This record gives sequence, C-alpha cells and structure tokens, in this order.
Amino acid sequence: MSFTLLALQGFGGVLAVVQREIVERKRWLTKEEFVEDWAVAQIMPGPNVVNISLMIGARHFGLKGAIAALAGMLTFPLILVLLLATIYSHFADQAWLAGALRGMGAVAGGLIAAVGVKLIPSLKTNVLGVALCAIFGIGCFICIAIFKIPLGKVLLTLGVASYLIAYVRLEGK
Repeated sequence: MSFTLLALQGFGGVLAVVQREIVERKRWLTKEEFVEDWAVAQIMPGPNVVNISLMIGARHFGLKGAIAALAGMLTFPLILVLLLATIYSHFADQAWLAGALRGMGAVAGGLIAAVGVKLIPSLKTNVLGVALCAIFGIGCFICIAIFKIPLGKVLLTLGVASYLIAYVRLEGK
C-alpha cells in the first residue's frame, strides 16, 4: 500500500516523495542507506523507483514483499496513465495543457534539486567524500548539459572512475 501511495504522488519523478516517505516518515532506511540503494537502483535497468521498491520489499518481506511492492508501484499508476493518455489525446493541441506540463516539469526539477541538497550531509560518510562526489556530479552535469554527451557514456566513464577510486580507498582501509 505504501508503494501505491508513493507512485500516485509522483508526477514526472518521485525521488523527493520516496526519500521523504522511506527515510523520514517510515524510517525503513537511513539517509546513507537510501543514497546507496538509490545509486544501485539508478544503474539497474528500469525505472529507479521501481528498482528501489523491489529492493526494499525483498529486504523486509522476501519475494512476496518484492512482488507486492512492484504491484503497488505499477498497478494503479498504469491505470491512471491510461486514463490520462485518453484524455490527453482529446486536448493535446491546447496551449493551456502544454503550459501546465511545462510548469509540472519545472516543479519536478526543483523537487529533485531539493532532495539532492537535503542528502548532501549523508556524503560525509561516503568513501569518496563530499569534494569528490561534488566533482563527479558537476562533471556529469557539464558533460550532459553543455557538451551533450549521451548519458550512458557519461555514466560509464564517470561511474567506472568513481568505482575505481572507491575500490582503491576501501582496499587501503
């Protein structure tokens, strides 16, 4: 039920909602665990929030929990999206609808930025440290936004580099 409610709250991305619900309200994960699980969820194929719901469901309730979390994440939102697509097909040429969707995109971007700022303190315990995490984050932004390098290539390059640095630092401990 929790994942159904999470899925229905998010439009254009649910990172902010998921972080608040899972870390702050339910306390299923600490901030550090959330950052680590979210990182794993991002590199797995499929939507990030579906991946993290599977991981949390499986961790707390086994296979049945993973299936329940997946069903909660997908069933009602799928029905809602099908209904919205039907309605959208009738009003797609309306300027007010295009403006509303642009506004929702800006709100989603702001929510994602706010969650990123809120999670910065959890990087203090990260093996890379705040400075290197910032360098990799800024580097990723520059590569994608300014140089228009495809996301897959950027993540592969910077991901491997950050992995190697983390590996070397962990081996030294």
